[in-house]
Amino acid sequence: MPADPRASADRPADADRPADAALPADADRPTGSEAGTWPPPVRRPTGRDVARLAGVSQATVSLVFSGAEAGRRVSEATRERVREAARSLGYRPQAAGRQLRLGRSGMIMLAVPNLQGPFFGRVLEGVHHEAGRHGLAVVVSSGWGSATLAEAATAGRFDGLLICSPDDSQLGELPADTPAVYLDADPGADRARPTVELDVAGGMRAAVEHLAALGHRRIGRLRSTHAAYTFRVRQAAFEQAVRELGLDVVELGVSLNEGHAAARSVARRLLERADRPRAVICDDDVVASGVYQAAVERGLRVPDDLSVVGMDNVAVAGLLAPPLTTVDLPGEELGRVGAAALAGLLRGERAEPVAPLATSLVLRSSTAPAPALS
Repeated sequence: MPADPRASADRPADADRPADAALPADADRPTGSEAGTWPPPVRRPTGRDVARLAGVSQATVSLVFSGAEAGRRVSEATRERVREAARSLGYRPQAAGRQLRLGRSGMIMLAVPNLQGPFFGRVLEGVHHEAGRHGLAVVVSSGWGSATLAEAATAGRFDGLLICSPDDSQLGELPADTPAVYLDADPGADRARPTVELDVAGGMRAAVEHLAALGHRRIGRLRSTHAAYTFRVRQAAFEQAVRELGLDVVELGVSLNEGHAAARSVARRLLERADRPRAVICDDDVVASGVYQAAVERGLRVPDDLSVVGMDNVAVAGLLAPPLTTVDLPGEELGRVGAAALAGLLRGERAEPVAPLATSLVLRSSTAPAPALS
């Protein structure tokens, strides 16, 4: 049957389609120069949108989001109105442009002595959480020296530095204008910059007193061989506590950076002694895990034959069998407080002294009253 010539001349080709018939899937897609942009891009809210909603000028919005120093030129009520408008619109300031204007990268560096040390994972967690609140990204570095830090400070890659548990070889002169905060470090090493300390001395005293209260009169100690302030403080506190309590001591040094295998080797030497102690205090929980393994190899049971105390309270402490009694060093809080102090320096605020962070003895199942022969 020949086609009706009126189909194209008098009416559109889809005139016979029912009114409610679905259009082809691409019927209303853009064509021509608009092709390839389906679905259409979502328009992001701008500073002008925020200004209109808050009833202020665009310059005021810029001041509010340009940092603490500039923002103080705007009243608190107006700042809150601008922030509320931004929240309701889902507005996010363009960080890259703001950082470019301020001459900043938006990144800070956390320098730790050993990336494999589980305690430093706790510190990083606190730093990362707090830095995010201030719009800062965190880069972690290990194996650094004073020259490396000085180069990082002057190359412009980082806005500021967090230097955690440095040993003596890693301390050096930083450029005077480098924002930096020291964590778990000697507050006298650089009085121009904030230091966040841990009360490691109080934690060590608590560990010694706990073992003495259980009747242990001879204490073994596996101490770190690293030349760092935090370990000197622990050692001094240990020596003072055992002297005051009249305890006998057997000490051996161990390199914490060499990990579990080195700790197990040193622990073997301690436990092979004819006069071996019935209680041991370790400078960290990884070393304590090495003592556990050395004890098993010698046919000793923890805590019946050997009480063990660690320091740090990292995840492994609760996973050992039996779970390890240890001194909790609040790594997350250390990182959080340090990052907050550094963010303040970057805003041009005056650095305020920070009180040492409290430590505590976490009692688990690795200590017991001294055997009758001890």
